[in-house]
Amino acid sequence: MAVDEVTRLEGDFDYIVVGAGSAGCVLANRLSADPKTRVLLLEAGGKDNWIWFHIPVGYLFAMGNPRADWMFKTESEPGLNGRALNYPRGKVIGGCSAINGMISMRGQAGDYDHWRQLGLAGWGWDDVLPVFKRLDNHFLGETEHHGAGGEWRVEEARLRWDVLDAVVDAASEMGVPRTTNFNTGDNNGVGYFHVNQKRGVRMSTARAFLKPVLKRPNLRLETGVLVEKIVFEGTRAVGVRFRQNGRLVEARARGEVVLSAGAVGSPQILQLSGVGPADWLSEFGIAPVREMAGVGRNLQDHLQQRSIYKVEGVKTLNTTYHSLIGRALMGLEYALFQKGPLTMAPSQLGIFTMSSPDHERANIEFHVQPLSLDKFGEPLHRFPAITVSACNLRPTSRGTIRLRSADPADKPKIAPNYLSTPEDRRVAADAIRVTRRLMKQPALQRFRPEEYLPGPSVGDDEASLAKAAGDIGTTIFHPIGTAKMGLPSDPTAVVDARLKVFGLQGLRVVDASVMPTITSGNTNTPTIMIADKAAQMMIEDRRTA
Repeated sequence: MAVDEVTRLEGDFDYIVVGAGSAGCVLANRLSADPKTRVLLLEAGGKDNWIWFHIPVGYLFAMGNPRADWMFKTESEPGLNGRALNYPRGKVIGGCSAINGMISMRGQAGDYDHWRQLGLAGWGWDDVLPVFKRLDNHFLGETEHHGAGGEWRVEEARLRWDVLDAVVDAASEMGVPRTTNFNTGDNNGVGYFHVNQKRGVRMSTARAFLKPVLKRPNLRLETGVLVEKIVFEGTRAVGVRFRQNGRLVEARARGEVVLSAGAVGSPQILQLSGVGPADWLSEFGIAPVREMAGVGRNLQDHLQQRSIYKVEGVKTLNTTYHSLIGRALMGLEYALFQKGPLTMAPSQLGIFTMSSPDHERANIEFHVQPLSLDKFGEPLHRFPAITVSACNLRPTSRGTIRLRSADPADKPKIAPNYLSTPEDRRVAADAIRVTRRLMKQPALQRFRPEEYLPGPSVGDDEASLAKAAGDIGTTIFHPIGTAKMGLPSDPTAVVDARLKVFGLQGLRVVDASVMPTITSGNTNTPTIMIADKAAQMMIEDRRTA
């Protein structure tokens, strides 16, 4: 067979969903519920048949491992003093939900009300709350804020740490209210995160939504697929061309093609297909199907300042991790009871507060961890320490995702443009000040906290802290916005409020890339909500077509 000979995948599909990640697994579940609807789900990664996809602490081994991770890196970032960051993205069924922090977080009611104020009807807090509740299988049961019959399991953390309990007390001492639930629409407070686990095992979207329905005869999953482009006839998307096992394959859609490849993958595929900024496409000789200035722009991400404090006289995971007996006991506790450190999310404790009195609602989020390391994928430090990371929840910096070449196998250029605005630099500096104030509270002094990063030599003035933020800042893996929702009058909008791509037929984008602005917290659960809501809209549109 010639290298470029195209094999046709047998049959026509009503929907082709590109990406079996956090959004794609939900779409596959919902769209294939009608036995008369044929759904093809394409995934670049493989099956989740590796133990570290399921034991919660496996994120330590999955990030930075090509078996699980796309292994992206950012470009050198001026705002990070020339550093480039690893940019983990899940490459497996379940996508990022198979390797992420498992933190169940919706954001703030104001985030969604802002979307509605942008003109996006149906996306306000009162609109999306019923969707969140429909998804929930929450340990609190049916309440004003939560549901009990859905697939998306939410549980309490299965361990406590004395040092984190002391951080709760310290936050209270500086005026942050205690909370037992960050998901009421107002997440201001300090408390333990709820996690997407079921009895100590990770709950990915593959486990929750995809695997239970894979036996449906009208749902087909193909893994090991590298999508090369969307196939258009004029301005209508009619299929997808991809490589699999060395073959070039084309699948046809008689209904819709849905991109759910994430905030990095979806704009990359659009650009490879001739949909994007004209000058970006012409650079690689890609014939334009539709010029769209917003494809790959508007990238937003949560940048955290990872402060690390050495502590004394209290247990942290660092010391347990480096003890053979400690490791054995951790393994035994998990094997017998599905409890203990192996059930840990990367961050157990959260603090949402204001970086300064200028803000009306919480604008920074702390992820507090009873461990420390230079970066994910590297060993924990050998000294006892905690990490106290503060991120700007609503950054004003905007970055880009664009092609490196016309080769689909080439990783795209990821340029988040962190700390490129005065506002973001000010919030970063203030966040470090808040961190230092937290660690000086009386509740923590018995542990003699000693600042390791950014370090005691860094002054408290604006210039020193802004530089320090560039030195220690790193992503929390929340990219969004690169194919944003908007009104037709917005020249940078890519999709409308029903997630249809402007000016093209038979094509939608359904993943975190459609968020016009970032939610005030971890972005996985909002992405799942978007997918569930999109599926209902697609089913409605099909019925009325």
